[in-house]
Amino acid sequence: MSLTRQSFRFLFLLLSLLFVLSESTLSSSSSSNSIQNLLQSQGLPGGLFPHDVKSFALHPDGLLEVLLDRPCLAKFDTGVYFDSVVRANLTYGKLMGMEGLSQKELFLWLPVKDIIVDDPSSGVIMFDIGVAHKQLSLSLFEDPPVCRPTDLEVLQPNIGRKKIGFEALR
Repeated sequence: MSLTRQSFRFLFLLLSLLFVLSESTLSSSSSSNSIQNLLQSQGLPGGLFPHDVKSFALHPDGLLEVLLDRPCLAKFDTGVYFDSVVRANLTYGKLMGMEGLSQKELFLWLPVKDIIVDDPSSGVIMFDIGVAHKQLSLSLFEDPPVCRPTDLEVLQPNIGRKKIGFEALR
């Protein structure tokens, strides 16, 4: 009877440990390498998110939440704005219903709604920016972009343009 209890305890501890390890592996990470691996395992290029990824969470329903240290600007084909939290529904080859990512077209910042790779062999990735579908080369997304702080941090709600003057906006 004592041997059975020990076996049961060992099995329970082993299963608990496996559960904790699998949860930490699937749901969060502190390195951008892991987000790259996750994206690549889902048929997407690894360089969609910048190096500045603080952590990410992939929920059982497919919701991907990527947390950055702060909002930042990067460049793919044109300028790209990453909010401090970017959310999307992740399925194979698709990031759908995106929030927190905008792309600059001419002089407008348009929200990116979806990112889709229908056929990886085509070498094309599609960005749905609402008014258009923009096709770009997958090679632009091989490496994570360098993200620089935004100038928007100067216009904090507590300070405003009048208090800091126009010099700070240049």
